[in-house]
Amino acid sequence: MGALDFLRPEANNTAADAVKDQLMNLTDVIAPSAIKINPRSINISGVSARTYYAVSYPRYLNDGWIEPVLNMAKEIDISIFIHPIDTADTLKKFQKKVAEVQSQMEMKAERGEVRDPQLEASYRNLEELRDKLQQAEEKLFDVGLYISIYGKDEAAINKVENEIKGILDSKLISVKPALFEQEQGIKSVFPLNDDILQVHSKFNSSPLSSFFPFTSFDLTSDSGILYGINRHNSSLVLFDRYSLTNYNSVTFATSGAGKSYGLKLEILRSLMFGTEVIVLDPEREYEYLAEATGGRFFNISLSSDHHVNPFDLPPPAQDEDPRDVLRTHIIELIGLFRLMLGGLMPEEETLIDLAIQETYALKDITGDANFSDMEPPLLTDFEMVLAGMEGSASLISRLQKYTSGTWAGFMNQPTNVDINQKFVVFSLRDMEDELKTIAMYIITNFIWGSVRRRLAKRLMVIDEAWWMMKSEDTASFLFSLAKRGRKYYLGIATITQDVDDFLRSPYGVPMITNSSIQLLMKQSPTAIDNIQKTFNLTDEEKYLLLESGVGEGIFFVGLKHVAIKIIASYTEDQIITSDPSQLLAIKKAREELQATRG
Repeated sequence: MGALDFLRPEANNTAADAVKDQLMNLTDVIAPSAIKINPRSINISGVSARTYYAVSYPRYLNDGWIEPVLNMAKEIDISIFIHPIDTADTLKKFQKKVAEVQSQMEMKAERGEVRDPQLEASYRNLEELRDKLQQAEEKLFDVGLYISIYGKDEAAINKVENEIKGILDSKLISVKPALFEQEQGIKSVFPLNDDILQVHSKFNSSPLSSFFPFTSFDLTSDSGILYGINRHNSSLVLFDRYSLTNYNSVTFATSGAGKSYGLKLEILRSLMFGTEVIVLDPEREYEYLAEATGGRFFNISLSSDHHVNPFDLPPPAQDEDPRDVLRTHIIELIGLFRLMLGGLMPEEETLIDLAIQETYALKDITGDANFSDMEPPLLTDFEMVLAGMEGSASLISRLQKYTSGTWAGFMNQPTNVDINQKFVVFSLRDMEDELKTIAMYIITNFIWGSVRRRLAKRLMVIDEAWWMMKSEDTASFLFSLAKRGRKYYLGIATITQDVDDFLRSPYGVPMITNSSIQLLMKQSPTAIDNIQKTFNLTDEEKYLLLESGVGEGIFFVGLKHVAIKIIASYTEDQIITSDPSQLLAIKKAREELQATRG
């Protein structure tokens, strides 16, 4: 058989047809270069395929039983042929079959044999189905299910065959290869609507509905934003993080895998739905996004004009006791000083605690006062109080670099940033590495105080969150935000490329379990085993993450997860891209446009 004959319904024999064959037509274009047919497989242009047909089914079929096969990350084609059966002819046969079964039951009863429950169940089922057929509640169909799997060789096909048979055998569904009928089998699976194999089983309407093939894991809801495309079935991954039990997410990926790109896309789309967004940006990647959306951009560094005072107090909510607010903030400040001063001895921690209380008392801020409109103290006020306490010499010497030394300026000034905006970015790129963790702690604490002042739907994005996971105090504070944020309509989105540092923290795994959304993108071989263990990934999912391209990964929501590809429109891409070549091209285009206008 030639390659063309394989696709043609019938060979052409006339002289006129012979002339037509000299011209290129659609069949010539799509025809394979070569075909080799074996008893158990068929090879088309170097690709091996094997077709199977279903031969038996269990008594009951659950909805979605075919779903695990459809969701396999393998090359599989499935055809389902449904042939209606004439109801009138079927009812005549049913009458005869019911009479036969009834006769068998009566003969057993006359002989005094023990009743056969299986025979009685068959009789009841036949009677019930006959009644439904007569009342047109059900119809009968001949159903053929054919599955073709593909691979580079027989070994690859055998591996997939074992997986499929394992899935179907567990559901008591038996399939067999189309021995010596692989040509007919592959033609039955091709989208030609031609049932050549003709291997059928009879089904009525109810169990047949379980064959519905368009069932696969998807994360599409009626509201929310578009996160990407489901790589298994090209459906939309459309979801609303604020419809979940908590609003938090974690994203793990190697550098350049597209993690920041994906979060910037979510930010852009969330802003369109009225969500307020605050970003901690360690690499100044979000500056253009803030500019394009009319947001505020604060560059935090030792020489910056933007300051955040760690002694700022959040005003108590209506249902909060001012003493509890003050006490909680003092505990958070002790954690900050533990971080700033390289750890504290127990007696030093006691001195710090007393000094903080005295510092607030200097400004008449106590648990019994309404401190909402009071001016908070500064770090120099705290240093002055500490200097008057016995045994504080070591603490003061370590503190002076933040009050009058090289690192003074950033935190020893009144707060002059306003985050009551739709979109706010704090960039820490120009902050010294030794101070980045401290700065992130101070800024997140300040954001948390602002969040509690006014209820609004907010998203706080912490890029390169491993900086905060390096210290137990900052990791503990971040975890407390993740747990308490839901009360204030706040979602925490953490992004990191250093998976091991994140998971090494005692708060790493709890952060993951307190995040309803997890996005895993391309992973490095050194981190993949830890990722696989933490997220209970299969080997196939593990290799998918190792081989994922930019913007590809696995998207988890609750108990469901899908393979995702993040896709942006052209306009969105121009706003959120971090590709240096694209950024240079955009910068050049803007300069040319300005020169033209000038």
